[in-house]
Amino acid sequence: MRRYELRRLTADDIPAMQRLFRETVLCVNARDYSRKEVEDWASCIDNEEQVKDWLAAHWFIAALDETGQIVGFSSMNVEGYLHSLFVHKDWQGRGVASFLLAEVEDKAREYGVKEIFSEVSITAKPFFEKRGYVVEMKQKQRANRLELTNFVMKKRL
Repeated sequence: MRRYELRRLTADDIPAMQRLFRETVLCVNARDYSRKEVEDWASCIDNEEQVKDWLAAHWFIAALDETGQIVGFSSMNVEGYLHSLFVHKDWQGRGVASFLLAEVEDKAREYGVKEIFSEVSITAKPFFEKRGYVVEMKQKQRANRLELTNFVMKKRL
């Protein structure tokens, strides 16, 4: 697995996070969700104050390319909730998600977490299954205005 530079995200990174999130959801997740669903989901990061709240409540990290641009980000809280894992649409399949997930799992161990859990999209489900996560249940979860199908997945550490 390729190693990327890693750093914590701050409020200064919000515009880059918003762009990456929107582009990823609108492009990559469009394989598994309708146009209306991805547009609604992509809008979830529009509220800068909400993103600041996420940054305060979770440990957010970014993977950077050789020029220092954010190519993916992930986050987790002290209870082991994996809040996010997004890789830029142009960086899919290059080990970014695996790198970020390994870092988050290491952080979970530092926190003393015995089990990581997340709400995983249809698109990301195979990725997580290959890394030892199991589906606890299928659910409908509100994105912004619409309810989208996703999966509660867990992994024992």
